Amino acid sequence: MTDFAPVRYGVLGAANIARQFTRGLAGSTQAVVAAVASRGADKAAAFAAELGIPRAHASYEALLADPEIDAIYVPLPNDMHADWVVRAAAAGKHVLCEKPWAMTAAQATAMFAAGRQHNVHVAEAYPYMSQPQTLRLRDLLAGDTLGRVQLVTAAFGFGIVSPDGDGLVDPANIRLDPARGGGALLDAGTYAMSFVRLAVGTRPLRALATARYTKSGVDQTVAATLEFPDGVLGQITCSMSTAFHRHAVVIGEKGVVETSYSNHAPAAGALSLRIKRGVPGTVPFETEDVPGGDGFRAEAESFARMIRLGKQHWNGATEAESVDTVMALQAIAESARSGAWVELPK
Repeated sequence: MTDFAPVRYGVLGAANIARQFTRGLAGSTQAVVAAVASRGADKAAAFAAELGIPRAHASYEALLADPEIDAIYVPLPNDMHADWVVRAAAAGKHVLCEKPWAMTAAQATAMFAAGRQHNVHVAEAYPYMSQPQTLRLRDLLAGDTLGRVQLVTAAFGFGIVSPDGDGLVDPANIRLDPARGGGALLDAGTYAMSFVRLAVGTRPLRALATARYTKSGVDQTVAATLEFPDGVLGQITCSMSTAFHRHAVVIGEKGVVETSYSNHAPAAGALSLRIKRGVPGTVPFETEDVPGGDGFRAEAESFARMIRLGKQHWNGATEAESVDTVMALQAIAESARSGAWVELPK
C-alpha cells in the first residue's frame, strides 16, 4: 500500500508499447493509466475498451488538456519525442518519455529546460534502470567492489532484418524508416549506450564507429568504441539482424560484473548478476540473484514517487545521463558515416 494518491497517467498513442506499458501497471497502487489518446476516436476507444482504460481521447491535444491526468507517458515514434515532451510540459503535465530521449543534443537539453520552466518532472523511460538488478549494480559501482572502472561493454540485438538488409517485418515498421529515427542505434543501441554511460559515470570524449545498413537506409548493425576521461574505454554493439541477445560487462581494476540489464524479469521473477571480487584469474564468479518484475511498472511507480514524494525517489536516468547518451549516439552515427573519430561537446 502507499500513503499517496496514485499518479494518473495518460498514454499518448495506441502503439504496441503503449499496450505493454498499460498492462504492466495493472494492479499498481502507485500508478494507473487513466486515459489514452490516439489520432482517431475509434482507435482510442477500442484501445481503452481492450485494456480497461476509463477515458479515450480522439487527439493528443485533448489528452494534454484533461484535468484528471497528472503525467503523460510518451511512446511515440522517435522523431516525435521532443515536440510532445515540450508540449506536455507546457500543459503542466509531468512526462515519462520512451527512449531515445531525443534525436539531437539540442532537443535533449530543450526538453529538460521545458520541465524546469513549467515546474514539472520530465524523464527518460528505461525499464532496466528501475529493476533491482541495475539498482544493485549502481550500489556496486558506488562501493569498492570493482575499484576504478576501466572497461565497459554492452550489446543488444534482435532479428527483424535479414543479414542482407531486407526487412523481415511489416515495411511500415518505424524501425525501418530513416525519416522516423529508425535503425538499430536509436533502438537497441540506446539501451547499450545508456548502460555504458551509467557504468562509467561521465560523458564520453569521442567515438569511433562502423555500421551496416538496410536496403531502406537505416543502420542494421553498429559497433562503436568510446573514449572517456582518465583512459576509460567503452564499447557497444547493436543490431536488428541477429538472434536476440542482451548482455553487458563492467570491468574494474579490482573486479568484474556481468549483467543482462534486463527490462523485465522472467516468469520465475528473478534476475541475477555475476560478480568477480578480486584480480587473479583463480577468483571465481559468484551469482547474486535479485528480485525482479515488470520494468514498465517499476519505472512508472518510481516516477510516481518522484511526483508525489520528491526527486530523490526517482531511480531512473538522470538528466545528465540522458543528455550524454543522446550526444554519444549522435557522435556514433556521425562516425559510422564518416569512418573517423568524432568528438563530443565538452
